[in-house]
Amino acid sequence: MYCNVSVDNRIACGSSSSTHRQLKACRAEKGGSTISQSEQWSIQQCLFDSQNLATDNVSVIEGETATISCRVKNNDDSVIQLLNPNRQTIYFRDVRPLKDSRFQLVNFTDNELWVSLSNVSLSDEGRYVCQLYTDPPQEAYADITVLVPPGSPVIESREDVVSEGNETELTCIAMGSKPAASIRWMKGEEELTGETTAEEMYDRMFTVTSRVRFSVTKEDDGVPVDCIIDHPAAKDLLAQRHLEVLYKPEVKIVVTYPEGLTREGDNLDLTCIAEGKPRPHQIKWLRVDEDVPLHTVVTGSELYIENLNKSYNGTYRCVASNAVGEAYDDYVLYVYDAPTTIPTPTTNPVSTQDPRAGEGTPPKIDHAVIGGVVAVVMFAILCALIVLGRYFARHKGTYFTHEAKGADDAADADTAIINAEGGHNNSDEKKEYYI
Repeated sequence: MYCNVSVDNRIACGSSSSTHRQLKACRAEKGGSTISQSEQWSIQQCLFDSQNLATDNVSVIEGETATISCRVKNNDDSVIQLLNPNRQTIYFRDVRPLKDSRFQLVNFTDNELWVSLSNVSLSDEGRYVCQLYTDPPQEAYADITVLVPPGSPVIESREDVVSEGNETELTCIAMGSKPAASIRWMKGEEELTGETTAEEMYDRMFTVTSRVRFSVTKEDDGVPVDCIIDHPAAKDLLAQRHLEVLYKPEVKIVVTYPEGLTREGDNLDLTCIAEGKPRPHQIKWLRVDEDVPLHTVVTGSELYIENLNKSYNGTYRCVASNAVGEAYDDYVLYVYDAPTTIPTPTTNPVSTQDPRAGEGTPPKIDHAVIGGVVAVVMFAILCALIVLGRYFARHKGTYFTHEAKGADDAADADTAIINAEGGHNNSDEKKEYYI
């Protein structure tokens, strides 16, 4: 069968090389009755398909170049021409009757016609017709769609600065696009969900607006929020805004001295580190439930107490505040007893004193040096005693005084002295030893 009318009055046609033969066959099949216009259109459309007259729809960005093609698989020397949406002839074979120089011939053969259109504008959009001069003429349609990218997106904020815990709202606007653009939101690596509306302006141009709301924390300070535009005519189109979040201080107490346990007689040096936005405008020290010791020295963020004793035990608090709020950190002081004995070190200790410690820090005593000096002195004294003992042992003897020289022959002391001074009878027998 060459013609088959379906339920919806569409006609399925078989292929034929002649239009007239196809129409005659369809009329004969219908008993010679008149063919309706819709049936005739369906027959012609089937014939167009059988002739393989083909073209392609084209999407082109405004200002760029579009290429329209008319292709015929089996041509019996029929003429190919291209018409614009107003049915004006652009090209008849390889001749351009239209005076618009933006149309240029790219290629022409008996089976093909390729035409380029440069600097495309919105007015060029529409349905172009490839026509093959047969009986009846065959046509194929190419729709040109002109894409217009949106302008640079703009992010607007309800407030420039927001405090932690509060909600902020951002609005992104993409103007003058065709078709309407779509908008996505990203906060750092997190995707946000916004509310998007599209408003048609003129010439099927659209302005798209998207709003997003979310609560902020101090971790959001400085985080970028991106408004990303998705459009077939644009790539990598986005707007970015960095969040500015105010938050109350974060407070931490650091023990500068001592490094270990706090004992009686030691000094105590504390430093209060406070960071916030804006910067803390006030830092103060206090002792929970008690007064700070009288001789405590407070200099800004520093607290210094010297010569500790157990009466200073308690909780010391650093409080910092800014325009958003205040925060604090506590240090619990417990003073231990002073050490009663100092063990003798077996090795030379390595000094761990922080060179940045305050001027009031007492220097550490090197007990190894003192012990070495004492040992050397004791060794020297011992050596001296040994030398003196040996010397006296080698030079020992007897010593006689003048009285003793005549004492053996004299009856009394006076006689002995006279004998010692004048008498020499026993000089050979008396000997003297000197040391």
